[in-house]
Amino acid sequence: MKRNRNIRYLTQEGIRNVGINRLMTVASVAVLMSCLVMIGSALLIFLNVDALLQNIEDQNIIMVFVDVGSDEATVQGVEQQIGMIDNIQSCEFVSKAEAYNKVLESLGSNATLLSDSDDSFLPDGFRLTVKDMNLFASTVAQLQSIEHVLNVQQNTDLAARLSRVRRAVSYVSVCIIVLLFVVSLFIIANTVKITMFSRKLEISIMKAVGATNWFIRWPFLIEGVTIGLISAVIGFGVLYLIYFLASDALLDIFGLLGNALVDFWDYAAYIAVGFVAVSILTGGIGSIFSIGRYLKEQGSVVLDEN
Repeated sequence: MKRNRNIRYLTQEGIRNVGINRLMTVASVAVLMSCLVMIGSALLIFLNVDALLQNIEDQNIIMVFVDVGSDEATVQGVEQQIGMIDNIQSCEFVSKAEAYNKVLESLGSNATLLSDSDDSFLPDGFRLTVKDMNLFASTVAQLQSIEHVLNVQQNTDLAARLSRVRRAVSYVSVCIIVLLFVVSLFIIANTVKITMFSRKLEISIMKAVGATNWFIRWPFLIEGVTIGLISAVIGFGVLYLIYFLASDALLDIFGLLGNALVDFWDYAAYIAVGFVAVSILTGGIGSIFSIGRYLKEQGSVVLDEN
């Protein structure tokens, strides 16, 4: 019971310290919130670029043509073997009659040049898309090895470039998020340290009367976590506002490439949970690190934590 009262008292003290140290709290919230907004912006940019690359990949179609003059059974056999390849996402049959009509449409007024011919010179084919672009080359090799396949039309160079771009965007986004997380830790740690220096007389008195390290650490831990949570709430609102205001400009850019922006609310829950998690980690770890280091520097660590 006494321990519960102590925890409640120390928690209230930690929250009260946020209000007492208004200037440092505002500065810490502003800087940490900025870091969270930059992390969220990096994530949203990555999601939009990834969606754009996915859209381009979906348009990077593989055309598989069957030997000219193949009967229906042969064509169906090729289709079955295509379906056995794990990396094939979709397979659409394109008959030679359909291909012939498209040739006539493309010729326009010159279509009369083919008036004396039919579609017998064209092969049946299949329009394919793949699941994983990293396996593009091996998938093409599997298609080429199928019996009665006349030709496989594809763009290996584009597929390789898209895979490299996606990896590069992923690495850059992860590096930015990790860097900003470290910066956030540094901010919280220094905020708590400044607060401790301003209250070093109070801490010394508590140590003198026998307060344990846990008793001293807890209010600072609560203070750091509270600052983090406030930053998370404000940062989420600011991120949504920035994304909303910038959506028109971004839509013009991505629209030229044939892609729409991702909906903020499709990822809002993940962003909110991420912000809260980052805030609690930075606030908690930063506070524990600072108070532990401060107590050691002051040579006042009590070995008995009970």
